[in-house]
Amino acid sequence: MQYFPIFVDLVNKPVLVIGGGEVASRKVAMLCEAQADVLVVSPTLSDELSVRFASGDIRYRQAEYQTQDIDGVWQVWATTNNSELNLRIHQDATAAKVLCNVVDSPDHCDFITPSIIDRGLLQVAISSGGAAPVLVRFLRELLETQLAANLPLIAQFSQQSRPYIKQYFNTVDERRYFWERFFRHPLVSNAQSLLQLQTVFEELLNTENNFIVPPVVVFYPQDPELLTLKALRLMQQAERVISTKHCPKVISDLCRRDANRSPIENSDEWLSVVEQFPTDRIVILAAYDEPCNLSVLPAKTQVLRCNGEAFTL
Repeated sequence: MQYFPIFVDLVNKPVLVIGGGEVASRKVAMLCEAQADVLVVSPTLSDELSVRFASGDIRYRQAEYQTQDIDGVWQVWATTNNSELNLRIHQDATAAKVLCNVVDSPDHCDFITPSIIDRGLLQVAISSGGAAPVLVRFLRELLETQLAANLPLIAQFSQQSRPYIKQYFNTVDERRYFWERFFRHPLVSNAQSLLQLQTVFEELLNTENNFIVPPVVVFYPQDPELLTLKALRLMQQAERVISTKHCPKVISDLCRRDANRSPIENSDEWLSVVEQFPTDRIVILAAYDEPCNLSVLPAKTQVLRCNGEAFTL
C-alpha cells in the first residue's frame, strides 16, 4: 500500500495554495467545502477565486511565492505551471515538515486526493495511486448507481440515533446486528424524511428479528438500458427473484447473482411465493405491458414502472 488512506479534519486549519489559475480554483473549491482557512498566494487570480476572495471565503496575497509563506500552515498545494517553482515549494514544505501536493506530479506529492462520492456525512474515496485514473472514474460511476440518493438522510438519522442505541442495547454485537437489520430494511432506502426512518426504527425495536419485508415489483422495459437506477439497485439487493418464463435472461441476469429464483406461470402466483418467504428481500419482475393484479400483494409493496413512475401500495 503506497498511500495510507486517511480523512483529515481541516476545519479552520491554515492551508496554503500557491497559484491562482483554474487548477487552483478546483482545489480551493474542495478546501472551502472542508471549511479550511485558505490562503492563496499568486500574482493573479482566476475569476472564480476573485469571487471567493470578495465574498470572504479565502484570504489572498498578491505576490510571488516566498519560502516563509509555509510557516505555520498545515498543508501546501503547489498548482503553478512552473515545474521548477513547484519543486522548490515541495522542497521547502519537506524542510518544514509540512505535507505538500504538487498537482500533476505524483513523485512530488506527500498526499494525493482520491475520487470522491460525497453523500453528506457519508463519503466514499477511491484511488489507484495515480496508476489508473480512468479505472477509478469507472468504479466511481459504478458505485454511484448502487448508492441510494437518500444516503445523507440515512447517515444523519444514524448519527442522531446512536446514543439511544448505545443505551438500549448492552453489547456491541447487539447494536451492530440492529443496525444491520435497519440498513437492510427496504423502506429505509426509500425513505424521504426523518419521520419515515423513525417509523422503521421503532418498528424494528419493537419486533422480533424475523420481520416481514415488503416485496418490490419492477416492470421492466423492452430495452434493459432503460431500467431506472433505483430498479437496478433494488434488483442487485434481491434475495429472491420471482419471474415468469417469458422474462428475458438479459433482464433477470441484472439481478443479484446469488439470489434464489422462484419461476412462476403468471402473476396469480405472486402472493403464494411472497407468503412462503416473508423475510426475504423479494423482487418481482414483470413486463411493462404484462396484465397483473397488484391488489393481491401486501401493503407497503414498492412498484417501479419503466417510465420512472414509482409508488407504494
